[in-house]
Amino acid sequence: MSLPDLKKKLDKVGCGFCLAKWSQVTMHLGTGMTHSCHHPSPHKIPLSEIERNPSALHNTSFKKRKRKEMLEGKRPDECNFCWNVEDNSNSFSDRVFKSSEPWALQDFEKIKDSNWRDDFNPRYVEVSFGNTCNFACAYCGPQYSSKWVEEIEKYGGYKTEHKFNNIDNIKARNEMPYKHSEQNPYIDAFWKWWPNLYRDLHTFRITGGEPLLSKDTFKVLEYIQKHHERNSNISLAINTNLGVPDALIDKFITIAKDLCENNKVRELIIFTSVEATGKQAEYTRYGLDYDKFWNNVDKILTELPKVTINVMSTFNALSVFTYDELIDKVFEVKKKHANKQRYWISAIQLDTSYLRWPTFLSVKILEEESKQLILKSAEKALYLGMKKFDHDNYGFSNIEIQKIKRLYDYAVGTTQFDAGKYRKEFVSFVDQYDERRGTDFVGTFPQLEEFYNNNK
Repeated sequence: MSLPDLKKKLDKVGCGFCLAKWSQVTMHLGTGMTHSCHHPSPHKIPLSEIERNPSALHNTSFKKRKRKEMLEGKRPDECNFCWNVEDNSNSFSDRVFKSSEPWALQDFEKIKDSNWRDDFNPRYVEVSFGNTCNFACAYCGPQYSSKWVEEIEKYGGYKTEHKFNNIDNIKARNEMPYKHSEQNPYIDAFWKWWPNLYRDLHTFRITGGEPLLSKDTFKVLEYIQKHHERNSNISLAINTNLGVPDALIDKFITIAKDLCENNKVRELIIFTSVEATGKQAEYTRYGLDYDKFWNNVDKILTELPKVTINVMSTFNALSVFTYDELIDKVFEVKKKHANKQRYWISAIQLDTSYLRWPTFLSVKILEEESKQLILKSAEKALYLGMKKFDHDNYGFSNIEIQKIKRLYDYAVGTTQFDAGKYRKEFVSFVDQYDERRGTDFVGTFPQLEEFYNNNK
């Protein structure tokens, strides 16, 4: 179905009707928060609701009221991202794109004719079991990293305008994660719901924290090993920083090999992250061993030839100086692991997005000369995108290249941005960062020494 036809079909039910409100969910079980897609802010799941109904991890009374609005031809306020797109451009909003997914469309009639009070098993699920993590990436925070919690409890929040990573603010919003040693009622509810949920899943993705440090991640994998006949068509995805102990990497590979080689899942995708090279990567992704990271990438792709690795690069102000080197490294891995088991899909893909928060780490703070390096990276990816080997493309796809190119447009965009203010915030942040962590910003990023001194 074409996107224009789908929009008409959705609008016939209601101008705000979106299948994602029923068919997909992200659950942050460490904090007890949920939302159907990434545009509306997560909302708290009432404990009283999951005690009666474990599926209230998705089917909260709050979400059901929003479904009611959609079925009655209204537009929920929390979905303003899509309404702004639809009202101010000729583009299709994510309401249409998310509803166009085959796994969502298959339930169109069932959802359209449903009662807004009905519970619904989503087809696409992302779940975080908690914030346990061995990294404390510069742009992350306590909700997603126990290492960040340890630092903030010791030193307090950063002295920036918005009190970056101040735990008091998180506690005030009732978003402080459960500790891994604590009994978590949201995880208890998940396991009560899981056998029923599993049967209907198209895609299941485990995020974190660091999933390979969670016993619940391996509990999911072992469940699928034993009960795959209930749903062998599931697409399984796992986020990992690939910096956990070797024993956990080996344990994961052993289970993953069984799942893939015995067709117990339709596919397995590993999502990982890096956005620079060498010491500059290790500075930003605090806890990273850069060489170990790539050794584990190679090990996984060697032992799991059907698995795809997606490198999610959160491009920020500290990425520009070595991103072209990162492109070379990704290309090297693409070439080494090109094989016909993956057909036209590269063994490893580079998914470049730009960091918006914290604003003082955005690429927008940099001088024009530094921003020009983004174009250099895009040209490198474009050149390497033309490489082929035995009829299998192991270069960069057009999508990979375009995502790098759009970085420059974002960096030089004309939207209101107080560069002077955020440059000073940046300097204040790295000073505190170095003092707390024993790092050396200027020594690690000599390209920014003058920039640093000019904004002190």
